[in-house]
Amino acid sequence: MDPVIVVGAGPVGLSLALALAGQAVPCVVLDEGPGKDEPRPARTVVLHADTAGMVHRLGCRTLRDEGAYYAAWRTMRRRQETRRITFEDLPAPLHVPQHALARALRDTAAAHPMVQLVTDSRLDSVEQEGHGVTARTEGAKATWWRGSHLVGCDGARSTVRKLLGIRFPGRTAVERHAVAALRTELPWPGEALLHRSPPAHKSAGPQEVTARPLADGVWRLDWLLEPRGELVTPDALVTLVRDALGGWCGGTTPRYDLIDTGVYTLHHRLARRWRDRRVFLAGDAAHLLGALGTQGVEEGLRDVENLAWKLAQAWHHGASEELLDSYEAERRTAVAARLRAADQAMAVLRGGGGLRTLLGSARSTEQLLTDGHVGRGPLGAPPVYAPPVAVREVPTATEPGGPVENVPVTAPDGATVPLRDLLGRGRLLVVLVAPGTGVWDRRHWVKAGLMPRLAAAVSALPMRAELLVADVYPGAPAHTVLLVRPDGHLAATFAGVRPAELYEAADAVRAGAPEEAEQGRLRAAGRTAGAAGTARALSAAPASSAAPAPATAPTAAVVPAPAAEASATPQQ
Repeated sequence: MDPVIVVGAGPVGLSLALALAGQAVPCVVLDEGPGKDEPRPARTVVLHADTAGMVHRLGCRTLRDEGAYYAAWRTMRRRQETRRITFEDLPAPLHVPQHALARALRDTAAAHPMVQLVTDSRLDSVEQEGHGVTARTEGAKATWWRGSHLVGCDGARSTVRKLLGIRFPGRTAVERHAVAALRTELPWPGEALLHRSPPAHKSAGPQEVTARPLADGVWRLDWLLEPRGELVTPDALVTLVRDALGGWCGGTTPRYDLIDTGVYTLHHRLARRWRDRRVFLAGDAAHLLGALGTQGVEEGLRDVENLAWKLAQAWHHGASEELLDSYEAERRTAVAARLRAADQAMAVLRGGGGLRTLLGSARSTEQLLTDGHVGRGPLGAPPVYAPPVAVREVPTATEPGGPVENVPVTAPDGATVPLRDLLGRGRLLVVLVAPGTGVWDRRHWVKAGLMPRLAAAVSALPMRAELLVADVYPGAPAHTVLLVRPDGHLAATFAGVRPAELYEAADAVRAGAPEEAEQGRLRAAGRTAGAAGTARALSAAPASSAAPAPATAPTAAVVPAPAAEASATPQQ
């Protein structure tokens, strides 16, 4: 069967390819660049618990060594500390250079047999039909690629989005930052700082500075500038560095090594549509955000987690139109809410106004900003999706449609792992809350009580599912059954074993049975398809000049393109 074509080899595109490959879906990643990422220490990514866990599951298990977990988060106004968070009750954010994240994902993808990376390939056209997508690329050799679906992860200037004619409205230059990566020693090792109205800066200077640690004693410093202010010269940036370091270190500027600098202008935009039949948008191709501590790359990774299991379901079993439409419905709604919250907050933080609409009068501006940076509140918390069915009878500490807690769970084979480690495999997770099972011998509890009946109900579900047992789950009484989507969001809870209701909820998660036409296509493809491998590359050279693939070539079949198309394309 045809692979999924991913256009763009940044963190979002590479993550999507790995997420699909982890569910046995072959992918081709079209990269218009040479396959190398320029080191830019001043360009970084903050990963909170859900996205850091996702990257780890994708195979990037050494990424944490290239970044730094915040030891604490401090918020100051002038000379006074207004908030301090020590991450005792919540996971610390991971701060990494973006090029390190991209390199780790690229290395993992290059080693995966289900992923084919194609460099120096710029997308030129996309054609759709009932059974697949065809993409034409420019580059060293013009090529046609055939796929089941195509996902544009090709950034803010997305060629995929433009080819589909999808509008990308929004606000330009909502924030502008001067950024520096430098190696130095600060009085609070490993702690991130948000400093508003720092006394070291003059009243006309930047009124907000952040300092966030990286590995090996490196820090990223950000200064909030006027959105359309003057250009920042190298001398002006050095003055900002010296003023900030001196203000934090008792008036004496410590020694520092300036590694990288930049000026970034942030925009807020949201594509009108994220799906056009078999073509989808994700990451910066679908949305731009970044003001007030929001994270564009992180939202792109959340796009990936939402879309991957739905495409895998479509690729293996067929999927209803409603399931594929739910990607846009869920993710666009979540990002729109984030943008709306940021726009409302900016009216307060940058231009006056009231906080009552967004937060209520009790919250301060410092709390609002801090929550955005540490992954809480309307600017930072993981999304909650509207559940396909109402929670039945048993409320828990997890809001319906919200991300589940990472509690230890035990599988019937006796292995005990954190619940979220089992995500990303295209399966539903059915969790029985059974206090005491952690100390019982598995041979006893696996055949006792509710387990045999629940195991039979799980085996009859319309989607693949895995049965797990947890000693406890926050807010859930004993014998609660939780149904968890493949991306880790709570779909439903039940008081005890209810096979009919569990089946109904699982069917709602997949949005009903696949279309009959799609099922027929899959049956036909199954009769004719060979081993699932990489894409079929259709050479754009004339038939007379097409050479057979060498014996060491990938498993893709090379076939001459139609004569009319070939005659219009000179041999490269």
